[in-house]
Amino acid sequence: MTRPLPGAVVTPGGHPATTTATATYVFAVCHGCDPAVLTGLAGQAAGAPVRLLRFGSLEAVVQDVPAEMFGEEALRERLANRAELEHCARAHHAVVAAAAGRAPTLPLPLATLYLSDERARAALREDENRFRSVMGRIAGRVEWGVKVYAAPGRPPPTRPERTGPPAPAAAPTTTTLTATAPPETTSAARTNTRPGHAYLDRARGARRAREERQEAGLNAAASVDRALRDIAVAGRRLRSHDTGVTGAGRVQLLNAAYLVEKGREADLIGAVELLRTSPGYERVELEVTGPWVPYSFVDGGDLDADQ
Repeated sequence: MTRPLPGAVVTPGGHPATTTATATYVFAVCHGCDPAVLTGLAGQAAGAPVRLLRFGSLEAVVQDVPAEMFGEEALRERLANRAELEHCARAHHAVVAAAAGRAPTLPLPLATLYLSDERARAALREDENRFRSVMGRIAGRVEWGVKVYAAPGRPPPTRPERTGPPAPAAAPTTTTLTATAPPETTSAARTNTRPGHAYLDRARGARRAREERQEAGLNAAASVDRALRDIAVAGRRLRSHDTGVTGAGRVQLLNAAYLVEKGREADLIGAVELLRTSPGYERVELEVTGPWVPYSFVDGGDLDADQ
């Protein structure tokens, strides 16, 4: 979710804002952060220092950014470009991670903007109690991401696979069938081996195989989620990505985040490794990322995002 700066590129008279107009970009909220850890960070605007803005008993990590680049229209166009979106997200995360390395830090959504420091301070002050509550919940904890994909299945063979020695070059089965079988049996045998019937049988078999793989994969993903929730303080099942993001043929069965106490990372990784080698998990692939700042748990991570 983004909070673009409304009207940042237009003055009250309807004219474009000058290039010197700035807005206040807010990366995160923290408590007791050392300003020195922010020195030299590029943030979202080269040349403008990343700094702390005090409000109440907390601080916001902020930066002055060009208003013309972060107005609603300009921001929408920039974030629609995948490369630009990734660049902005990485810059945002670099600042959040630097602050979180030294102090309890609550990351704010990408592109949280205000018209000025004064407006930012007033808006953030209204949420101060909520910020403190969330920071208490995530303090001393990190986020781990776990994704489960369906392992690519082998395509059905185009012809029957031989498991024994090759058949004799000339088998007498046709001669025997003609000599001993009544006409009705011969007709039925021909009907059962018609190409159309064989095609339908193969299609039904392929469909059953796909359904079995899907069911086995979903069961494995559910087992992964249950096992990791026993280790984590909280977990969230996030929206699964489609193949446009994961890549052709990579069907995502689980996209989850887990809030884990610092010091229990080895327990989570060990549980994943054990699952990878357990019976029933041959048809799925597990991917683990982290540790991260707890982005997924700033708004109450005990609920699944798709519920």
